[in-house]
Amino acid sequence: MFAVFKKLDWFFKHYWKRYLFAIIALIIASAIGLIPPKLAGYTIDHIQFDTLTSKLLIALILGYLILIVVHYAISFLWDYTLFGGAVILERWTRSKLMSHFLSMTPTFFGKYRTGDLMARSTNDLKAISLTAGFGVLTLVDSSVFMLMIIAMMGFTISWNLTLAALIPLPVMAIVMNKYGAAIHSRFTKAQEAFGEMNNDVLESIRGVRVIRAFVQEKQDAKRFENMTNEVYEKNIEVAKIDALFEPTMKILVGLSYTIGLGYGAMLVFENQMTLGDLVTFNVYLGMLIWPMFAVGELINILQRGNASLDRVNETLDYKADIREARDPFYVNQVSNIEFKDVSFAYPTSSIDQLSHISLHVKQGQTIGVVGKTGAGKTTLFKLLLRQYPGVKGEIKISDVDLHQLSLDQIRSWIGYVPQDQIMFSKSIRENIQFGKGNATDKEIFRVMELAHFLNDIKQLPNGLDTQVGESGVTLSGGQKQRVALARAFIKEPEILILDDSLSAVDGKTESKIIDHLRQVRKSKTTFIAAHRLSAVTHADHIIVLEDGKIAEEGTHEQLLNNNGWYKEQYIQQQLEDGEVE
Repeated sequence: MFAVFKKLDWFFKHYWKRYLFAIIALIIASAIGLIPPKLAGYTIDHIQFDTLTSKLLIALILGYLILIVVHYAISFLWDYTLFGGAVILERWTRSKLMSHFLSMTPTFFGKYRTGDLMARSTNDLKAISLTAGFGVLTLVDSSVFMLMIIAMMGFTISWNLTLAALIPLPVMAIVMNKYGAAIHSRFTKAQEAFGEMNNDVLESIRGVRVIRAFVQEKQDAKRFENMTNEVYEKNIEVAKIDALFEPTMKILVGLSYTIGLGYGAMLVFENQMTLGDLVTFNVYLGMLIWPMFAVGELINILQRGNASLDRVNETLDYKADIREARDPFYVNQVSNIEFKDVSFAYPTSSIDQLSHISLHVKQGQTIGVVGKTGAGKTTLFKLLLRQYPGVKGEIKISDVDLHQLSLDQIRSWIGYVPQDQIMFSKSIRENIQFGKGNATDKEIFRVMELAHFLNDIKQLPNGLDTQVGESGVTLSGGQKQRVALARAFIKEPEILILDDSLSAVDGKTESKIIDHLRQVRKSKTTFIAAHRLSAVTHADHIIVLEDGKIAEEGTHEQLLNNNGWYKEQYIQQQLEDGEVE
């Protein structure tokens, strides 16, 4: 049950002073809280024996007031310190998760779905934070505070009465242990169901246009209803166990009260204790209700926290497939790029997506990469970005193996525009500045001209300050592509990768963008993957991929003379363009 505290020992060791202060202050506040019942019993005895004077009464009232003020001040200190520590743990863990997500490769995101990761970053962190705050409180109250009350009842009143009143405690311990095991299992399943529901909501929101286009609103709503019912049922299973805690505690506490009142009254009649002692004892017995409840709350919180911590740790323990070199080389500039007999298969596949790829690229060259859908164009770029392990052969930049270079340096050289453009829910200015944080409006307008986006920005309601919406929903496909291009251009990367990034623009716009690229990137390397061959006709070297292998390569003119797939595709596209015209 206490395994969660052991798993969090790294945090408690770091903030041991904070938690030690909070626990000591909590114990002092609890000790002060034990004094008023004794004063009440003392006052009752004086009233009973008619020995209460006005001077004594004033002293007792002043004593109460002083205790209230001191108790309030110390309670504020332990509450602020203890629950402040819980908030720090939540912040730390959330930061660790975010850093972990940013260092992960596509393999990780293939294993864990987005909605589940969101659940682990929200609900599970709340449960862990509750353990480090309320969990510590219930631990102290259900152990130290309970023992303090029992000691006061036994040493200052009657051990016989105290032991008799505590007979229900062992029963409570057995029952609570069984409840705790059930809570852990059911809460884990409930959190998993919540993660699945998150995934479903996320997919529905992202695909709302497709859902509407295919008139699937009712079916999607029905599917969501089924998932929410599943989450509801699993949470109801947790609630059923939760609901048993309080009634069980009330029955056991009621038994303790019954024993205390019955046996205590008999002791008063036999003159073995005073009426004031009986009143004090019953006040202490009332104070014992919370520590008894705290036992149940402690088990509940610890089991929830343990289940959530296991889920979070499972995520954090996932090792990145791509790791930094121990002693990375530093390279000043990208003088050449070389693929030497490179073969690669995805971790989930037994078939090579790339096979024996050899390519030498000099600085300043433009490389065209073409081929049928699924030929391996995107995979080739992912290897250059070091997104996957298990590469056979060698990939070198400036004659240094890619594995010996720092990941930050590799990616700082590269401006990547993928097939699926990612737009952040910010303004167009902020989306472009993602490539260069301190970019001025002048620089932004320059790259928008390169991306042929100036006319579009004039038509948008707020210009650069236009909000693009969730995933760029307010922009057309072509506009998103050109904003993504501008974002890559403003970075002025040594290596620019355009992965079918001109597919949503018309032929004239594509031609203008390509012309701009040729002018500004004469001394820098560019890779262009495209299905429309007009995008690569100007390239210094073109490779044609087929089933992961280089089927043809050369310049545009050389490939036309080969009478292969490239020439056939080029002629067919020219004819189609002619028909359009």
